[in-house]
Amino acid sequence: QVQLVESGGGLVQAGGSLRLSCATSERSFIINAMGWYRQAPGKQRELVASITIGGTADYADSVKGRFTISRINAKNTVFLQMNSLRAEDTAVYYCYARRSGVRDLWGQGTQVTVSS
Repeated sequence: QVQLVESGGGLVQAGGSLRLSCATSERSFIINAMGWYRQAPGKQRELVASITIGGTADYADSVKGRFTISRINAKNTVFLQMNSLRAEDTAVYYCYARRSGVRDLWGQGTQVTVSS
């Protein structure tokens, strides 16, 4: 069964950094894009960052200049480097992979907690 495996969440003080990683064993379908959503308590899930197979990245306005997404296509792996973290970045972060012609893959979520 194809899965997305996330790692790198945790507790950090405001102003600190964390790096999230997400890898998938998918080899049957082309993964056109990968990225991260997050969901804070009582809020809707929002797109944080995404990156296409061609390397085009997109970010939520709230994280521009602080977060950087990168990808290793050959390994179907995506990273999210998060710097200058703020209390409002606290959320469960979910990795996703958008495949051609079939449903998206989702990770189980990893908790990021930023203490102020």
